[in-house]
Amino acid sequence: MEKIIQNTHYDAIIAGSGPGGATVAKELSKRGKKVLILEWGSGEDISWHPVKHIWQALKWLGMPGRGLLFTRGFLGMVRGICKGGSSVFYYASCFKIPHEMLKRHGIDVTVEEKEAKKELPVGELKDAMITPMAARLMKSANDLGYPWKKIEKFMYQEKWKPGYPFGYYGDPGGVKWSARMQVDDAVSHGAVFVDRARVKHVIIRDGKAEGVVFKKGGREYSVFGSKIVIAAGGIGTPVILRASGLKKAGYNFFYDPLITVCGVVKDITARPDEIPMTGGFHNEEEGYVITDMALPFMIDAGFSAEVFRFHRLFSQKKTLRIMVKIRDSLGGKLTDSGGVRKGLAPEDRLKLDRGYEAAKKILEHAGARGIFRTWYLAAHPGGTVKIGDLLDSNLRTEYENLYVCDCSVIPEPWGLPPVLTLVSLGKRLAKHLTGEDVKKKPAAKKAVRKKPLQKKPAKVK
Repeated sequence: MEKIIQNTHYDAIIAGSGPGGATVAKELSKRGKKVLILEWGSGEDISWHPVKHIWQALKWLGMPGRGLLFTRGFLGMVRGICKGGSSVFYYASCFKIPHEMLKRHGIDVTVEEKEAKKELPVGELKDAMITPMAARLMKSANDLGYPWKKIEKFMYQEKWKPGYPFGYYGDPGGVKWSARMQVDDAVSHGAVFVDRARVKHVIIRDGKAEGVVFKKGGREYSVFGSKIVIAAGGIGTPVILRASGLKKAGYNFFYDPLITVCGVVKDITARPDEIPMTGGFHNEEEGYVITDMALPFMIDAGFSAEVFRFHRLFSQKKTLRIMVKIRDSLGGKLTDSGGVRKGLAPEDRLKLDRGYEAAKKILEHAGARGIFRTWYLAAHPGGTVKIGDLLDSNLRTEYENLYVCDCSVIPEPWGLPPVLTLVSLGKRLAKHLTGEDVKKKPAAKKAVRKKPLQKKPAKVK
């Protein structure tokens, strides 16, 4: 803390360390900028100890009112409150960027996508990582005519070995890529990272953002910077912006609700190295995505218990499970403290029902019996601070020097994991903040210049 107080001015202050914020921090620090990253959650290393490992996950992901929020109809929504944000607990799935959607709002990240895919471990899993459980679902879906195929993953496959358990609760072995790695990269280039520092509001003077106020250890601190980037997630960011004067933040958003559908098979058994979401298909017209969904014992038991299937609590090793996630309608609002007030619209329930019917057919054809669906869950909320509404195409708010870079900026419902999109947006924003996007434009301007260039005056001899 003394270091922060003594060095009170930064080129950029970033609130949040998920994929968007961490990428901006990494890109700016690599360019020699003085960067401060403030993270509400813990920055401690992910534990190797099995008991502490799960306890960390409960603190960072499952604590009610913090990582676990309940909406209308008792729908649970989860988010990671820690260094790296929800990417610590995601299933490392890399889905395509919605380029058409972004281009409708004046944003092109095709270059940044190529850069990201060069730097990050993106690719379909090698065959050795596809277990018999996952292969059974893929074959069943293909037999029925569904376009089920492998899903690209953010995984360092060269580090993986047979028997290596997937990092559901955080991956201390580093096989699964997460935004924690971007934060570490930023720190290695001089960025300052402060955990357990919850940003309360942005300091605004004469329409300009000058710094932030954050709370740590029961005390409030003010820090100042030339650029402020709020990247606290689809729920955290609008709360900060409302407290900073942007009262329209936090309305009409999406939260990608999902269910899982499961049944028991007798002839195959789940392996310790099952990987979730190895394959599936996206029914864009119907608005849902279906994937395989392996789960560890505790999460599997929780899903069974929530729908009173207590007799299935110890069937995890024989359970074939499919996830159905939908593109939900915009709606709802957040409270000033981050409470979620949104229910499932009738059309969203219909999408989940249609996805359930498809999943049920695949499971039945795969030989599963005792099929049931679990209760509603939601992941990666977004659209709370939309591009074209509260942000311009450079992710800037109405206040000068104040930007946003996380899932809250997504302007339309989408229904797919957003990590690659957020990393690409983070790269683009970093270029804008350093003026690199401006440097690329003179040639285009010259081509449409209407008036001829005036000749330079002759040199005086």
